[in-house]
Amino acid sequence: MCAVVGVFGNKNASKIAYYALFAMQHRGQESTGISAADGEKITLIKKRGLVTEVFNEESFEILKGDCAIGHNRYSTAGKDSVLDAQPVFARYKLGEISVAHNGNLVNKDEVRAQLIENGAIFQTFMDTENIVHLIAKSKKDKLIDRIEDMLSKIKGAYCLIIQSRSKMFVIRDRHGIRPLSLGKLPDGGYIVASETCAFDLVGANFIRDVRPGEMLIFEKDKEPISKQLFEPDYRPCAFEYIYFARPDSIIDGKNVYERRVRMGLNLAKEQPADVDLVLPVPDSGVAAAMGYARGLNIPFEMAIVRNHYVGRTFIEPTQRARDLKVKMKLSPIKYLIKDKRVAIIDDSLVRGTTSKQIVKMLKEAGAKEVHMRIAAPEIKFPCRYGIDTPTKEELISSKMTPNEIAKFIGADSVGFLSIDGLVDALGRDRRYSLVSFDGDYFAGGSAESLSCSEC
Repeated sequence: MCAVVGVFGNKNASKIAYYALFAMQHRGQESTGISAADGEKITLIKKRGLVTEVFNEESFEILKGDCAIGHNRYSTAGKDSVLDAQPVFARYKLGEISVAHNGNLVNKDEVRAQLIENGAIFQTFMDTENIVHLIAKSKKDKLIDRIEDMLSKIKGAYCLIIQSRSKMFVIRDRHGIRPLSLGKLPDGGYIVASETCAFDLVGANFIRDVRPGEMLIFEKDKEPISKQLFEPDYRPCAFEYIYFARPDSIIDGKNVYERRVRMGLNLAKEQPADVDLVLPVPDSGVAAAMGYARGLNIPFEMAIVRNHYVGRTFIEPTQRARDLKVKMKLSPIKYLIKDKRVAIIDDSLVRGTTSKQIVKMLKEAGAKEVHMRIAAPEIKFPCRYGIDTPTKEELISSKMTPNEIAKFIGADSVGFLSIDGLVDALGRDRRYSLVSFDGDYFAGGSAESLSCSEC
């Protein structure tokens, strides 16, 4: 997950980056940061917390300049520390740089070991720090050449925004696994962001997606320069459509909300249920549940209310505490559910523990039958490209059939969307990154050999 943004050529760059990060808060809530460049120096503010908690008016008195890059962190590894927040800033032979990264480098450990062997000293566990060291240790004379040298040594999924004191470089890996779009600001300058919902908030006009394998170079008083570094092998991540992205975002020219409705329609064809009512697990299951209800011509109700103000709970991690947290977050509307056969639609099923608690909650609310339907295929393999999925042994679908899962979570039945049904919903004009479902580690790594890294 994670969110990145870059703004170039606008005197309010850091404020625009702030609003863009606010729009993309769903992609990471652990920490946030913005670095700004004014042609002479780079300034940086980053801290644990939400965007609105970290920045205030005084922040923008510090973050001066017409170039700003930002990051919201959703960690898949590393430590719970401000040191692991981004952007990552460094001083080196050619001056100063700041780096924001969304993705996951599958050869992180190998690269880090080699860097340490050559004398590098690390402060964090992030693969992003590898990128900074590789740039700093390159023998090339120009930053752009050092960046290309660095890119030749890393593998995996990455959207990178690299800031010098006077330029900004934007790079997307050859597979385009994570989304990245380019927009034009109404009062001058450009914006690059993980999702187009950021453009909507700041009034930017969408230009196009950054192409897989492309580098964009931003320099004062010049139009952006495009350089195709790698031959594209486009594999956008299916999970962006299933879960990550905001419903109003456009990814690869496709509206996320519309695709989720189509997933629900296909789920209804493949896994119908004889029920009285369809309800979603809020919020990511809503669009798919609407499609499912439409496909079966069954009433749809928002029969589970989500409390959006539940943060971390400082309770011992017992089963009772986990049950309590679900109750704090989700509450059923009993009069809608009592004595009904219900289909509950969720976006995915990972370990099964949360689904088990939701089924129990619905039955306690008086549901006669609870049929769990998942608007995604069975997750059988860990993702290595920037998704926080557990080991293969922890993935319930890697060791249980749908009938066995139904018994485990207490549901009357469980049904998943097929891989073909998912691809049909997304559109057959693309090959997608389906690694969680089919185990095709096309960008390197394997289920056994890697541990997930910092995005």
